[in-house]
Amino acid sequence: MNDVQPTGPTDLAALAAGIERTNELLTRVLAEVATTPSTHAAFVDAGYVYAAAGRLVAGTEDRKAFDLDAEGIIEAFIDKARMIFPDSRLLRVYWYDGARRRIHTQEQQRIAELPDVKVRLGNLNANNQQKGVDSLIRSDLESLARHRAISDAVLIGGDEDLVSAVEAAQGYGARVHLWGIEASGGRNQAEPLLWEVDSARTFDLGFCKPYVTRRAGVDFSDQPVGEGPAPSRDDVRFVGAQIAAQWLSERGREWVAGLLPGHPYLPGAVDQELLTASEALLRHSLRGHADLRRVLRDGFWDHVQGQY
Repeated sequence: MNDVQPTGPTDLAALAAGIERTNELLTRVLAEVATTPSTHAAFVDAGYVYAAAGRLVAGTEDRKAFDLDAEGIIEAFIDKARMIFPDSRLLRVYWYDGARRRIHTQEQQRIAELPDVKVRLGNLNANNQQKGVDSLIRSDLESLARHRAISDAVLIGGDEDLVSAVEAAQGYGARVHLWGIEASGGRNQAEPLLWEVDSARTFDLGFCKPYVTRRAGVDFSDQPVGEGPAPSRDDVRFVGAQIAAQWLSERGREWVAGLLPGHPYLPGAVDQELLTASEALLRHSLRGHADLRRVLRDGFWDHVQGQY
């Protein structure tokens, strides 16, 4: 039978020295972590910014009708982030936009040359709709959060498809802050997205106005100006169905079917487009009529679901 030898003074001293070295190492690691600044990044859906800012300031979402000072508004976003995250450093701003065959336009090239800005391009289809932008945002947001490259993410957009990206980033420990642009009489960001984020902030007309300029010679006569009695619910529902039928004919069943998983919600950009199209047909603004906007969406979905 082996005898168990008692621990001698020398062994105890070595054990104590080892514990002390371990404590010193942990102290240094904790001190380094405590002094390491947090990092944030901004993920900007350019299509949303153009549409929302254009509508708010110039009364139109048509990019041909106004100029957006992208450099100015990006700098404004950066400055706002510095104020909100004073102890955090900026990793970079990701600017997501669409382009034919993913070839940079001159404007996108200028934006790409800005310091701390990375342009990421999705495709632009025949109807001038962005394709693949949401997936790029999801990929970058999840990747940076997973690798602990950021502690806070500023998301400027409104599409419900981004909810899964928000949830994934939060699962890796990042906080996600949703920024948006004011929409008169309603919202231009999906409610499920607003529910998931850690904080939300909206920029008003005063913030956006310096960066949007109407182009000379553009006719705004097609914009809704009626301020008389509001249209009836039946009229609004009919117009919603009419627009759904038109889009189904123009854009194809595949595009419309892509909206079905989000029922009863529409992506922010599509919802804003539906609002604009309906106002042109009704010759009356639906802003400030949240009940009629719900009826409009109901009419739209009634027709879409009736086709599938």
